[in-house]
Amino acid sequence: MINESSCLLLCAWIFRDVPSDITIEVNGGTFSLHKFPLVSRSGRIRRLVAEHRDSDISRVELLNLPGGAECFELAAKFCYGINFEITSTNVAQLCCVSDYLEMTEDFSKDNLGSRAEEYLDSIVCKNLEMCVEVLQQCESLLPLADALKVVSRCIDAIASKACAEQIASSFSRLEYSSSGRLHMSRQAKCDGDWWIEDLSVLRIDMYQRVITAMKCRGVRPESIGASLVNYAQKELTKKSSLWNPSSQTNVDSNSTLHEKLVVETIVSLLPVEKLAVPINFLFGLLRSAMMLDCTIASRLDMERRIGSQLDVATLDDILIPSFRHAGDTLFDVDTVHRILVNFCQQDDSEEEPEDASVFESDSPISPSQTALVKVSKLMDNYLAEIAPDANLKLSKFMVIAETLPAHARTIHDGLYRAIDIYLKAHQGLTDLDKKKLCKLIDFQKLSQEAGAHAAQNERLPVQSIVQVLYFEQLRLRNSLSCSYGEDDPKPIHQSWRISSGALSAAMSPRDNYASLRRENRELKLELARLRMRLNDLEREHVCMKRDMAKSGSRKFMSSFSKKIGKLSLFGHNSSRGSSSPSRNSQRTDSKVIERTCASTE
Repeated sequence: MINESSCLLLCAWIFRDVPSDITIEVNGGTFSLHKFPLVSRSGRIRRLVAEHRDSDISRVELLNLPGGAECFELAAKFCYGINFEITSTNVAQLCCVSDYLEMTEDFSKDNLGSRAEEYLDSIVCKNLEMCVEVLQQCESLLPLADALKVVSRCIDAIASKACAEQIASSFSRLEYSSSGRLHMSRQAKCDGDWWIEDLSVLRIDMYQRVITAMKCRGVRPESIGASLVNYAQKELTKKSSLWNPSSQTNVDSNSTLHEKLVVETIVSLLPVEKLAVPINFLFGLLRSAMMLDCTIASRLDMERRIGSQLDVATLDDILIPSFRHAGDTLFDVDTVHRILVNFCQQDDSEEEPEDASVFESDSPISPSQTALVKVSKLMDNYLAEIAPDANLKLSKFMVIAETLPAHARTIHDGLYRAIDIYLKAHQGLTDLDKKKLCKLIDFQKLSQEAGAHAAQNERLPVQSIVQVLYFEQLRLRNSLSCSYGEDDPKPIHQSWRISSGALSAAMSPRDNYASLRRENRELKLELARLRMRLNDLEREHVCMKRDMAKSGSRKFMSSFSKKIGKLSLFGHNSSRGSSSPSRNSQRTDSKVIERTCASTE
């Protein structure tokens, strides 16, 4: 209850010529008013007065009135005909209180409800900033504001306005190049994204609905991603130390629950397109999800998204600290392994062509191979970084090194360096474990410097050192073979064997398959030519047998010489008269080749 001086202050605008005959109590506020102005505008108060006509009601308590005493004061002013300004900061409350008090057109013309609705549709929904202000006011008016569709109208207006601004910005960046072609300039790419800062003041549930509506309207994924990054940085850094490890502020449980809700909501709103958000933001979001113990589905979704673009990550990104008990490893190796598995799986599924004809490309290396090489270097550096950890088990170290396919690493220097660091930090390994670990290295893919270091490395098993010396000897022979002439077959053969082995190791299975298809096609053409020649010989053989049966030996010899001339096995014609049959034979050969190739394929 408010004191008497407050009552006088609240009711200072009411005329005092007629004494009040009804007292309204609203959320601790008391208003001494008159029945007639209220009954003429409010259907709810009219019904309450009519129900207690016999007892001459003089006191009414309005429970759960939206907006509280301040909002009821505006409604009472409207009933008394006192002018006040409808703004974006009170229009949502006026819509809700007019519905609560039933101030509709059924009881009075141009009532408060219609006035507020008109302002909302004609003024607020035409301006994005005002829509955001109304949504902020609706946060304390739910679920009534949602039932009156105040929230949905503002959200639709924001999404439409942002989409229109983006289209207008795209048209403004169109310009003609020097060649006369129309293209979009790269300057001011985010001119139409000024709304990002405005949306960051919304509560997470309202923000989620706005972003969902923007996605449905076709707002660019890059703009959605930029808005998510901006919102996450503001919500997760202003109250806690999640993204600022140097800060030692203590956060309460309510703040932790709020941050957990923010992280899970942002994960669900991330665009499906690759590179729509920076990968360092994805890693930061994953760390926050692990610290806040978010749902497993959210963390797995983050790992899948990171795995799809792991080739653009850096070493600092994947060095995820372990948030478990003190006896565990310094870094979360299991999470990195799952991310790496996601990368390998999406590489196989997304890059797999629908038709085998795609393999016929003559390019020496495919985009997936480029990504594999980048990730292999990243993983080798990661292994070298985590290798000194005394708590890192051999199985976890090996599972990271074994996940990538064999053709991902064209050079094994990085892997050798990581294994050497692990052997140096874990000197208690058995000989069997050392052999298992060194089997991961292809010593033929070591550079000359790494091979020289490995040949003198006492930490390696004896078998590995022997392999290093063997391949070093082959490399030496290969370098010496360059000084031999082309007539010496032995060095040339050795050089071909070593170089072809390195080439096949660097080629991906897709490139090998394309080479096999080309060889297979050439063999089919050669087979078609042989079949054509065989058919010609069979026809000539039948003709010679028929001639032998009809004529004598003299005629047979002359016929035999003519047939030999028609065959022209060696491609030489002795007279002009034989040129015409040769042309006919060539036409027949080409037709037979076409039919044979078609039947073979």
